[in-house]
Amino acid sequence: MVKPLRLVFCGTPEFAVPTLQALVDAGHEVAAVLTQPDRPVGRRQVMTAPAVKARALELGLAVDQPETIRRNEPLRSRLEALAPDAIVVVAYGRILPEWMLKLPRLGCINLHASLLPRHRGAAPIQWALALGDSVTGNTTMLLDAGLDTGPILLQQTVKLTEEMTSLDLFPLLATRGAPLMVETLQGLDAGSLLPQAQDASQATLAPLLTREDGRMDFAQQTATDIWNRWRGFQPWPGVFTVWQGRKLIVHRLRPAELTEAAQPGEVRILGSAIGQQLLVACAAGSWLEMEEVQMEGRGRVRTDEFLRGLPDASAVRFGGAAQSEA
Repeated sequence: MVKPLRLVFCGTPEFAVPTLQALVDAGHEVAAVLTQPDRPVGRRQVMTAPAVKARALELGLAVDQPETIRRNEPLRSRLEALAPDAIVVVAYGRILPEWMLKLPRLGCINLHASLLPRHRGAAPIQWALALGDSVTGNTTMLLDAGLDTGPILLQQTVKLTEEMTSLDLFPLLATRGAPLMVETLQGLDAGSLLPQAQDASQATLAPLLTREDGRMDFAQQTATDIWNRWRGFQPWPGVFTVWQGRKLIVHRLRPAELTEAAQPGEVRILGSAIGQQLLVACAAGSWLEMEEVQMEGRGRVRTDEFLRGLPDASAVRFGGAAQSEA
């Protein structure tokens, strides 16, 4: 039976919701939930509550959405008065100040979606796929002042399939990580779980994604490299290139079997019984088939529809800068 602990939970997106639910289901007292403020979302900029706030309110938990925490004396006074056994952090999106790190007797425990020390940083799920890893997982760790540098508590591995994208991996790791956090708290409280220092020499970084990460570089990246980046960068930033001076977003693609020699970025149009295929040459003699695309300012279409009516499309080369970037 799990010994009930008094906890403060810090988290924001949907990824953190399963862990919050698991802590409540395990009988722990979640005395406070910290999450980021409501933000405008979508083209209409509708103010939207974080997923963690929505679930916490459903569970009848106290929610606080501080804009800042480092020098927030009222927040500090409230948390000190709660005297939590542990602070659990899952995708909160804020760096905890020193006073919070020192507050709970069991420490501040983070669920990180990678096998640390690989993929330290804000986007471990995306970069695990983008770099073609065959396995990833979850790590529970004690937070310190560094970037995901604290001692490891428990780890679990998850195999990655070739077809898996970030849209598949986020909910999988969120679901698997929830019971891992419950187990971690139990082990720490019982004194049976000993933190293990990370091997810094094996560390890699998984930085926050930028729009430019989605730009395809046919001269430097193989078809498999681009395929992996597409898998990792769903739904944002996706992958894109430039066609006739305009940005072309590629919604579906995959490596193709073609032995013809060509310069990176060159296009080949192949006919088939089901329509035309659009292939582009990549690094190391590899080829990529683009199956579904979207020209800037237009709708999303299959490539055979996109190619219909284009004059001598095979003479066009992908790459370069869009007119809006020039």
